[in-house]
Amino acid sequence: MIPSLLCRAVTMMRLLAIVGLMALWGMPASAQLRIEVSGVGLTQLPIAIAPFRGQDNLQQKISAIVQADLERSGQFRGTDLVAVPMDELARPELTAWRQKGADSLVAGSVIALADGRFDVRFRLWDLTRGQDLGGQSYAVTQANLRQAAHRIADFVYEKLTGDKGIFSTRIAYVTKVGDRYNLWIADADGENAQSALASSEPIISPAWSPMGGHLAYVSFESRKPVVYVHEIATGKRRLLANFRGSNSAPAWSPDGRTLAVTLSRDGGSQLYLIDAQGGEPRWLPPVAVCNASPLLAVTTFPRRSVQTAKRWPILPA
Repeated sequence: MIPSLLCRAVTMMRLLAIVGLMALWGMPASAQLRIEVSGVGLTQLPIAIAPFRGQDNLQQKISAIVQADLERSGQFRGTDLVAVPMDELARPELTAWRQKGADSLVAGSVIALADGRFDVRFRLWDLTRGQDLGGQSYAVTQANLRQAAHRIADFVYEKLTGDKGIFSTRIAYVTKVGDRYNLWIADADGENAQSALASSEPIISPAWSPMGGHLAYVSFESRKPVVYVHEIATGKRRLLANFRGSNSAPAWSPDGRTLAVTLSRDGGSQLYLIDAQGGEPRWLPPVAVCNASPLLAVTTFPRRSVQTAKRWPILPA
């Protein structure tokens, strides 16, 4: 009974993924992916995000990105109480802020450094308890200012909810316009999208490595399904599985060293394990689950290095 339920669950997940992919295929090439959350409850936390001192001349407004991230989560409600910039050194008047309806406050600054980078600093205040919840600073290039804002939102989200934020993670999705397919990599809010692969043949099954440094996917550019691994830092890719028959459904092990894939090289779809650098696949004997489901197969890997959020690091200049 249990294997049957698992199989049905896997089938449902695949159907949902296909429906989502079909929806994305109808997007124009220049369309921006919008991530929205609806149906939130009545427990949103009111938070004030002050304009960061020094951000006026920047195209990327740090405070606006932080507020949009938090509101998009459905857990926060931004207040329009702050018009004057505040930096991380300012000490808020707690009583006055509480009377305005804000439970917490974020303030910070952006300073241009001599080497062309920017020093981004912030501090978070719990206004109801009168507590300084701490802050951080990042020295980043102009190209990474948006990513710094996402990391600030992660910090705020974790401090106020107890759960880790995912705003600094990245997403991968496929669009189809006409007869052209595109595999995109973007920030978690859909911004800063960059094409990882354009092809006249279908691209399916993008799968992030545990630490977010690599993306496996299936491409039909060889007129059959073949598994590739894309290296995020360099933009280069390598062939992982191109055996006789079908090569599909890559799923990473928690330590990122191995992938489970579905191959039909020996007749019928069966599960194999293959080193992340490539090589000869190892057949995975049937277990009491769907034999064509790498998603279930990887649950047999050791769980020491499980990463629930694939973080996109801010790289030094």
